[in-house]
Amino acid sequence: MNYLLLISLLLTALPAARGAEKNVLVFGDSISAAYGMNLTESWTQLIAQKLRQHKPGYSLENDSISGETSAGGLARITQALARVRPSIVLLELGANDGLRGLSAVELKHNLADIVKLSQDSGAKVLLLGMKIPPNYGKRYIDLFYQVYPQLAAKMQLPLAPFILDGIADHPELMQADGLHPNTKAQPLIAGYIWRYLEPLLD
Repeated sequence: MNYLLLISLLLTALPAARGAEKNVLVFGDSISAAYGMNLTESWTQLIAQKLRQHKPGYSLENDSISGETSAGGLARITQALARVRPSIVLLELGANDGLRGLSAVELKHNLADIVKLSQDSGAKVLLLGMKIPPNYGKRYIDLFYQVYPQLAAKMQLPLAPFILDGIADHPELMQADGLHPNTKAQPLIAGYIWRYLEPLLD
């Protein structure tokens, strides 16, 4: 076979080969952006390792930004979806809305719009729930936390109820600010999320 023709055929096949790989998009805030630690130590990289070991047809793309609100996420989700073309979106937003005392109603609307855009692109969505510290008052805390199960029920989404379950109330697993998990917590977070993610992987 002519070598130029062979090279041409190989180059033509490369995009198709890449396209066969499925992408998991992590779309979140500082909890997913490895705040206060090396990125290689974060739960997202531990999930990426699990994918390579157990689901080699999948790769992980982390598009998380420290300080991100649900409104900020909504403003950039379309670009992220176009760039990554994910099969699954891990949606981890809302903590900064809560810490700033922003409207729980707006949070719910923003998350719903992100979910809808993700689903319209062909992706499944796993919603990662969040809680906020108790000093915000019971009424606001209840309104905030109910956003996640209500949205999951309305849009028929799988829900990991609280990404820091079993972690937030253990100071030895949290950074000095009391808001962000430390490196010791990352394997626990990865294991928690994997239980909800694995059933979504083909």
